[in-house]
Formats: sequence, structure tokens, C-alpha cells
Amino acid sequence: MTTAIPPPSHDPATPLLGDHLRDAAREAPDRAALVAGPRRVTYAELDRSANRLARALLQRGVARGDRVVIFGDNSIETVTAFWATLKASAVAVVVSPLTKSDKLAYYLNDSRATALVSDGHIARVFVEPAARSPHLKAVVVSGTMDAERLAALPGGVSWDAALAGADDDTAPPKRAIDVDLAAIIYTSGSTGDPKGVMLTHRNMLTAARSISTYLGLRGGDTILCVLPVSFDYGLYQCIMGCRVVATVVLERSFNYPTQVLDTVVREGVTCFPGVPTIFAVLAEMKSLSSYDLSKVRLVTNTAAALPEKHITMLRHLLPAAQVFSMYGLTECKRCTYLPPADLDRKPGSVGVAIPDTELWIVDEDGNKVGPNTVGQLVIRGATVMRGYWEKPEATAEKLKPGPLPGEMVLHTGDYCRLD
Repeated sequence: MTTAIPPPSHDPATPLLGDHLRDAAREAPDRAALVAGPRRVTYAELDRSANRLARALLQRGVARGDRVVIFGDNSIETVTAFWATLKASAVAVVVSPLTKSDKLAYYLNDSRATALVSDGHIARVFVEPAARSPHLKAVVVSGTMDAERLAALPGGVSWDAALAGADDDTAPPKRAIDVDLAAIIYTSGSTGDPKGVMLTHRNMLTAARSISTYLGLRGGDTILCVLPVSFDYGLYQCIMGCRVVATVVLERSFNYPTQVLDTVVREGVTCFPGVPTIFAVLAEMKSLSSYDLSKVRLVTNTAAALPEKHITMLRHLLPAAQVFSMYGLTECKRCTYLPPADLDRKPGSVGVAIPDTELWIVDEDGNKVGPNTVGQLVIRGATVMRGYWEKPEATAEKLKPGPLPGEMVLHTGDYCRLD
């Protein structure tokens, strides 16, 4: 027997993740929030669309805490759907557009999603899993899709019709609080089934504040997002951009680097987040000197350490930019960062704990070890996940009792040493 959780009687005093968009729209309604090719939307427009989509989801039976699978490219609709899900007090599950039908079916069924938001150009992937899902109450499709085929899906409705049918432009009443889930991000599942990392509003608010603080992100920035928003590194570009009221430039991939660099120049990108594979492509390009990249002031890297030749290339290409080498995992978003001043002095280091986070190293028995002893890295802080979705055994392998009664800390499974 389950008991319904009643909504709070008033707006919670503690901010929720979706408040970033509301606040940005109030502070700078006419500033560009998202740029995708020739399309641009302001913060006021993004907030209004997210509010209407949130109301459309609620009208179709999405309830507090329900999961909404967002299956799409780096597009304005995908980002809008993420914010709309939060505004509906639901849980966002952003899935890569490269996902195959069988894997999408797994995500829908494992999360028991009550809504799916996608785009007509990948209908061949989502139609069958959506039609067979026993949990879906709504399927919202942007772009072009045959009307008869759409109507055959559970609660199938076009993006435009869903927004047009919403009650009004204002946000629905808040029903979540900060310890509720904001998102589930599935791991790759390279060994066994993918695991859904459960992240609360508090987890994601803390991570966004911590990272944007040490990077020094600000309202005048223009952030390139060429990383998939289904990957937490890409998703947080949109979250942090909203937090500081910056402009996020969405690119679907780095497959055509000259086109991306043309966009970087045209939009005056100031923040260039990447991964080693992207910087490896840049390092092989012969025409880099023809691009005016002088406005780029921040370069960030994660996923693996930057080779020395890539660091040299970035410094030559972007002499005014600070280069941040960072390390983390989905289970806590970010663990450490190497301050740019230490890049030459400690090129093999993953740096120091991010703000509002503590770390230490333990041996095989879980005891803390001193400097220069290799052991497992442990992370403590409000960024640590709630656990893996409905996988208590896997959760118990990662989350262990911390220094305070009832507290859990993350045993990363990665081995390091402190200097």
C-alpha cells in the first residue's frame, strides 16, 4: 500500500533547480538564453514555453515525482523539456538521441516513465517502445510526424498543440522540495544494465553553484554546449548558464569542427567546455590560426586528463584563456578541479576538492591513509547522489556510512593518492 505525498501548503523557502530559469527570466527577460543555429530564444520565451509544457504534462496525468524521459538532440526543445519537467515537479531522464529502440525501452520501463518528450526525426526509434510501454500517459513530439502515427501513441500530441492547450503562461504551483529527485541520469551500462543515478534538487543546485563559482562564470558569458545534454557535463552547461544568466550555444556534435568554430566566432563564445577527443581534433586542424577565438576566456576539460601537447596547443591558440582540468563521475557530478595556476606544476594531478566538498583516501579496509599512499577516493558533500534507482545492492557498494550518524559518502572506485 502506498501513501500519496501531499503538496506543500506554500512555496518552499529552499530554492529548487527550476527556480534558476524563473529567476533568470525575471533578471534579464530579453537576454538570449539559447542559440541553436539560426534560432534564438530569450529567457522570457524559454520560461514561458517551459511553463506551458509543464502545464501540458500535468494536464495529461504527470504527477509529482513521476519520471519524464526526454529523448532528443541538443535542441531548444530538449532543454525546454528539461526545465518543464522540473516545473511540473517531475523527474527528468534525459536520454541520448543515439540510443537504440531496445535500450530506450529499458529506460522507459526501468524508470516507469509516465511521459516521453521527443522529436519526429527519431520517431523510428521511439514509436515501438512508446507504444508498448505500460506506464506512459503522454508522448509529446516536436518537429514533423504523421498525425495518424502520433495519435496511435499513448496520449500522443504534437509539441505545438501541447503548448497551445496549456492553461496559461505562468508556472504551475511547486509541489517538490529540495530533497526530492530532480533527475535520473543513466550510466552507460558497459557492464550489465545501465544504472539510474538519482540526483535531488539539492544535489544539482550544490553542484551548479560550486562549479560555476570556481570557474568564475558570469552573466555576460556565452557558453558553447557541443557535449550531449544527455551527458551530465553537457546538461550542466545549460543549468549553470541559467544560474548566472549566460547564453548557451547548442551544437549537436563536433563532427564538423569548422562549422562549430565558425559558430564560436560568430556568437563570441567565452566558455569552451570539451573533452580530450574534441581537443585532439583541434590539435590536428591546420586552419586554426584563421579563427578569431580571442573572446574565449575559459576552457574546461573532463573525462580524461589532457595530454601535454593539447595543453600546449590550447595555450598557443587561446593565450588569454584559463584552462581547467577537472575530474568527476555522474554519482556526484564533480569531485575535483586543478586550478589553472597548477597546470604546469602538477600536470598529472586531478587537483583539489571542489567548493563545498571534502575528499580523502581509504585502504581496502576503509581506513583513511596518509599522503603518497594509493587508495580509493571518497567524496563527502551535498553533491553525492541519493543512490541508484531501485538498485539497493549496487547503491550499497558505492554509498558507505560517513563521519556523521546517518550520513552516506561516495566510494568512487577510483584509486588516487594525496601529495
